[in-house]
Amino acid sequence: MKNSNILKFFGVIALGASLSSCSKFLDRPAEDNYNVDNFYKTASQCEQGVNYLYNSPWYDFQRGFIKIGEVMSGNMYWGSSPYLEFTTNSTDDDLINMSYSLWAVNGHANTVIDNLLNAESDGSDTDAEFEKARYKCIAEALTWKAMAYFFMVRTFGEVPIVHNNTDLLNEDYNAVVKRPRSDVYEYIIYNLEKAMELFDKYDIKTTSGWQNYERLDYYSAEALLSKVYLTKAGLSGSLDSDDLNMARSLASDVIRNSGRTLTPTYSDVFRLTGFNQTGECLISWLWKNTRNPWTAQNTLQSDLAMVAFDENGDCWGGWGGPSVDLADDFGVSITDNPADRMASETDERRKATIMMPGDKYEYFWQDKGGFDYLRFIYDADDYGKGGPGGSFQCPTGTNNVKNLYGDNYDHYLAIGEYPDAAGMCNQLPTHLLRLSDVYLIYAEASFLTGNTSEALTYVNLVRERAGAEDYSSIDYEDIWKERRLELAGEGDRWYDYVRRSYYDMDSCISELKSQRRSYFTGHDDVYKDWIGEEFDYSGEWDSSKISYSNQYDNPNVTASSFTLPFPTEDVVYNPNLGSSVAAVEVEGGVRSTYTYDF
Repeated sequence: MKNSNILKFFGVIALGASLSSCSKFLDRPAEDNYNVDNFYKTASQCEQGVNYLYNSPWYDFQRGFIKIGEVMSGNMYWGSSPYLEFTTNSTDDDLINMSYSLWAVNGHANTVIDNLLNAESDGSDTDAEFEKARYKCIAEALTWKAMAYFFMVRTFGEVPIVHNNTDLLNEDYNAVVKRPRSDVYEYIIYNLEKAMELFDKYDIKTTSGWQNYERLDYYSAEALLSKVYLTKAGLSGSLDSDDLNMARSLASDVIRNSGRTLTPTYSDVFRLTGFNQTGECLISWLWKNTRNPWTAQNTLQSDLAMVAFDENGDCWGGWGGPSVDLADDFGVSITDNPADRMASETDERRKATIMMPGDKYEYFWQDKGGFDYLRFIYDADDYGKGGPGGSFQCPTGTNNVKNLYGDNYDHYLAIGEYPDAAGMCNQLPTHLLRLSDVYLIYAEASFLTGNTSEALTYVNLVRERAGAEDYSSIDYEDIWKERRLELAGEGDRWYDYVRRSYYDMDSCISELKSQRRSYFTGHDDVYKDWIGEEFDYSGEWDSSKISYSNQYDNPNVTASSFTLPFPTEDVVYNPNLGSSVAAVEVEGGVRSTYTYDF
């Protein structure tokens, strides 16, 4: 969506927004009977009033989430994309939509907080029950607000702070100024601390008894705060030991006291059912299987799956896939004999992240006995009818696994509902922060503060869950690589580069330039021979025809690449947002200027 002066637009919609109807978890108030005066009267209504922050305002960020987090970082190939080639400019549709989405989250969170602060009980609940629900929901909105700003500051750098929608509309919104990144990080920390205070005050440490960990709680906010401190630690140009110790301490508390554990099987984390059985997923977008309203649903399978992967005619993403460089870090290649590769590899994350020749998936196409990747590509008349048609779509010889739910039956088997037949609609959650990430935050902060043995322990716990061999010793690059292997496909890797660029720019540029970001040629002939005419893998293996083309290697990465520009619409209507305009420090300090009445 495009709109001249996005900041003004979001202030308006956030004040006047009506909430649309939706059923089951994340119920919303029905739009035909909702207004602020007759809503937020019960504990249940308070919860319904915040539920939509778990999905709808984030909808237009989905493509940017992948293109920035995965394509720019070199985790994913997306041919001829400006995100692959570092040529993204301020008129790019996905960048504009991302900015729209993040400001929408902030605007809606502000509105929810204001509505809840002014809410009065109708007496259906006890005073204690109503107050607990009201402030729990304010804490959830504060956490989502902090998450939106965390994405903004890591993407755009210096950004305005819009604390209150009414104040924005009463000001000259075209004179709003950017704030330094240090002020924005302080604002994020302040919001998360306030959220944790409210969760703690009302004894909402964990939601293990509610909705199987789906809602945000104290430890969700604390985990995010630990990641914010690790990111902020290098902002001055060198690592700040106080920030590192805070990141370590906060992560330690989540690990030791939240009651959460790693899901035993890595791939289960990314399925529709049982994904959060142990509470591993601390913060997730919780989409709904509905097109009413349009924006409540997950559409990533359409952008990431091969044509005909489901029955709805809504998959077109097979032309992109995990990068050659990511496969290299997993220690695999499509030039390897698949039989030999599958016999020797132990790291379960590779198959759960990168679909490679020879792979079969029992959790996709369960009504057909599982999904056979190569047969889908080459058996064009039967098994793969309507699919790639006899040749790889993605020239890396791989395709995506994460963010896919499978076919209609897979969706039905998981939640008892088929995906909307009109397409581009499913309920698969998108995870933003997991416990394994917190383990690695703890490991990195420990390593950087001299606690090497603790770092080794927690990296190995992550690897053990995945079936990977333990490290006997560890260095920083091991932890850096482990984050890539564990979180690939989850929209996070680029932001690792951003935070490292704060204090180690040269290493980031060098690594990005050295990546294999391009593709292979000749592999179709090799795999057609190998799978055999009966598609029974009875053919001969000869990889000599496969060669690597370096078309997109050595991209033009510079220091400016780590900050993306504001959309042109914003800068035209408010020149203060231009890249050459200096940010203005918050006079009087962030915590004195931006306050909450609770």
